[in-house]
This record gives sequence, structure tokens and C-alpha cells, in this order.
Amino acid sequence: MPHRITLAELNGRDREGFVAALGHVFERSPWVAAAAWARRPFAGLEELHAAMVAAVAAAGEERQLALIRAHPDLAGRVALAGRLTPQSAGEQAAAGLTALSADELARFQVYNAAYKERFGFPFVICAREHKKDAILAAFPVRLANGRDDEIRTALDEIAKIAWLRLSDCVAAPSPR
Repeated sequence: MPHRITLAELNGRDREGFVAALGHVFERSPWVAAAAWARRPFAGLEELHAAMVAAVAAAGEERQLALIRAHPDLAGRVALAGRLTPQSAGEQAAAGLTALSADELARFQVYNAAYKERFGFPFVICAREHKKDAILAAFPVRLANGRDDEIRTALDEIAKIAWLRLSDCVAAPSPR
């Protein structure tokens, strides 16, 4: 397992070092870590996560949409070309999206295209909390939502993804 940084180490880092350690937590959006840095020191992982989620909430819709659009389509072209971030690659693999049948892959492509056409951004779901069948079942349900609801849902899913990524890279303090 790669080195996990402690909260004490994070709290002691300058802005550049903090972003270097946590810039990957929100997909291709290191600005979230940069914005949260000013709220140090963090007493716990929950507080750090809350600061990052608050930075997204305060960013405004344009930046939020850019964050959503930074996420790759599930089982999409970027994934098939092997150009996902290491985190996204692992998450998609854990959901079974790297072992799809031709029919399943075709269904993902149709749903991804329909979703992007309807909302103007990719379908985002916390893949580590779902398997491929549950993700496929979620597409038609979410396609029936309004755009504002889907923006909120995507940001909620991104917060879940970020929590899991933070939990992977930040060592929790030992219980006393």
C-alpha cells in the first residue's frame, strides 16, 4: 500500500504540499484541495472532508459543472483507452466495469450518450458503492430527473467518491 499521510503531516504542509497530497481527491480538480488548505488545522478526517465539500459548494455553478465534467464516462472512451486517473481506474474496476460483456458495454455507451445529451455532463456515481448492474439500473431513473436535481446528485456522489479517496490516502489517528 502506498504511503498514507497523517493529518498532522497535512496540517503542517504549505499550500503546495497540501495540494500535492490531496489534489487527486476531487477528480482532476486540485483547486478543491487548494481552497480547503486555508481551513487548516483539521482535527479529523471528517472535518477535512467537510472543508473540501464546502469549497465545492461555495464555488458556484460554473466551477461545479467543471468538476462534474472532469469525471470520465463509466466504461467510456477514456476508460477503454486506458487513460483514466489511477483512482478512477481502480474504482471502475471495483464496480466490474472493466469486465463488461459486449451487450453491457453497448448499454453503457447508449446510456452515457443519452445522459450527456440531456444534462450536458457525464453520469457520476460512486462506483465503489455499486456494481455494474446497479449502475445500469440507476441510469434510467436518473435520466428522468431534472437538471438541477442531477447537478445536486452528481455533487453528492462526488462527495462520496472524495470521502473514499481521502480514507485511502490519509491515515486515521489511532484511538486513545
